[in-house]
Amino acid sequence: MAAEANSEGSQRRVPAVLSIAGSDSGGGAGIQADLKAFARCGVHGMTAITAITAQNTLGVSRFTPIEPEMIVEQVRMVAEDIGVDAVKVGMLADETTIGAVAEALALLPDGVPVVVDPVMVSESGSVLLAPEARAALVGRILPRATVTTPNLPEARALTGLEGEDDQAKLGAAVRELGPEAVIVTGGHTDEGADVLVDAEGELRIPGPRHPDGAAHGSGCTHSSALAAFLAHGFDVREAARRAREVASEAVANGLREIGQGAGPVDALNVAARARD
Repeated sequence: MAAEANSEGSQRRVPAVLSIAGSDSGGGAGIQADLKAFARCGVHGMTAITAITAQNTLGVSRFTPIEPEMIVEQVRMVAEDIGVDAVKVGMLADETTIGAVAEALALLPDGVPVVVDPVMVSESGSVLLAPEARAALVGRILPRATVTTPNLPEARALTGLEGEDDQAKLGAAVRELGPEAVIVTGGHTDEGADVLVDAEGELRIPGPRHPDGAAHGSGCTHSSALAAFLAHGFDVREAARRAREVASEAVANGLREIGQGAGPVDALNVAARARD
């Protein structure tokens, strides 16, 4: 459902984008990062929370999945009233949650773009997807994806191509699992470029690295920005370029002084506002 003009045709409504993901109590990743990215990209953010995590910049101590009926009901309520112009799917935790999200996605009209960030491990190294749930993710969620955005380790885990470093090969292998397009993000590579693989072939999306920034939440920010730009009507390739810029900027502005571990990205550049 694309954002439409009002009755006078003089103004387009703000697109509404739904994040189906986990909550990060530290505010750096998950639902919290998604909402910041949505605001940065000029869309109205909505949420269906899949899990509640107890975490900070050092790690995740515990997480509790939300009951499946509640996940579906969150999606149903926003879809029936507000409408959904694009979806970002993040932390899914276990097979039961994956089943609920698959059911929820079936409530949406055909053609709504779905961006799947296959969250498996947090920035601090905590496991956020049960290993036995990977097959359910591949079988029930990836075929519904317009784009999926694995990093290098996630692409290897999804495809079984352990030790493979070629992002294009990994992207092509992930695409065989069902998504229309794949972006293997470059955060775990020396060059740092994202590589998109779609029906047209491969596209390298370079960008600056920011070793002095902070990266907690960078994957969430990237996938949420991608969903936002798809909701604005950009095609996948242009949305991917713009999402790369937003994520890179958020890392560059990252708040390294927040917490004792990996600091959060700053999609809204709140540090600059704090100085004003």
